[in-house]
Amino acid sequence: MKKLLIFAAAMAACTTASAAGIGVRAGTTGIGADVAFNVLPTLDARVGYSALKWGFDTDTSNARYDGDLKLSNLSTLVDFRPLGPLFRLTGGLIFNDNKFEAVGRPNAVAGSFNATVESGRSAAPYLGIGWGNVAGRGFNFYADLGVMFMGTPKASISANCAGLSAGQCSALQNEVAAEQQRLQDEMKGFKYYPVMNLGFTIGF
Repeated sequence: MKKLLIFAAAMAACTTASAAGIGVRAGTTGIGADVAFNVLPTLDARVGYSALKWGFDTDTSNARYDGDLKLSNLSTLVDFRPLGPLFRLTGGLIFNDNKFEAVGRPNAVAGSFNATVESGRSAAPYLGIGWGNVAGRGFNFYADLGVMFMGTPKASISANCAGLSAGQCSALQNEVAAEQQRLQDEMKGFKYYPVMNLGFTIGF
């Protein structure tokens, strides 16, 4: 609800701006939309939301994980266009609820792990470059290329002892702490999340 209210407020601001635009895009942060409005001759403000879920599997030295990467990103950005209407520098914050949820199958013991890996920062700084003016008048294409600094991922694992004997369950539970660290290390590449989005905008 909070994300929808922010997006609605941005839409309202667009109606009073001297130049404004609405964009639709897709890329590594999901499928979503932006609203943008011009605040200075070379400066635009932009708010957007994107989301997506897709299957993602990974392995540690001790287990295999089958799960889903769930993306939810609310972006609040500033576009600076020092060289004209097309090329821009972009910075801001992306409020995210990105997570990886999976079931892990250990190699050495019976049973399974229920695992969740979450972003290290719910408000991730973003820096990037872009092409196209989202707040420009008419029909335009636009693109973003940058990095979201999500922080070190945080893993949480619990043992699933369904169908196991007491001894098997104990052996599985003894693996939890070490496996949690292994999974967190395996997902550390998401600390710097690459952002690549393409879309089109209609300005007025």
